[in-house]
Amino acid sequence: MAAVSLSVSTVKPLGDRVFVKISASEETTSGGIILPDTAKEKPQVGEIVQVGPGKRNDDGSRQAMEVQIGDKVLYSKYAGTDIKLGGDEYVLLTEKDILAVVS
Repeated sequence: MAAVSLSVSTVKPLGDRVFVKISASEETTSGGIILPDTAKEKPQVGEIVQVGPGKRNDDGSRQAMEVQIGDKVLYSKYAGTDIKLGGDEYVLLTEKDILAVVS
């Protein structure tokens, strides 16, 4: 079996899926207490790095995506598939799992 090397540029989402780079989680609380890895919550904010072509309609045409590469988004807490590439963490989501675009 041949080895496959994955990188962000080689991953292209299908349909209405997006590839999001997860933002770093908080290291300390507002009071200055340093959090151990086990106490950190999974972040829900990230930046879109790849976008699929869009969902297919009943007539076969593509529905345009509402988000684009570079958008910072807020997504559902337990949505998507977690992926680790080269030390960075990503999540593969469907467009319906994105709650808002953060400016």
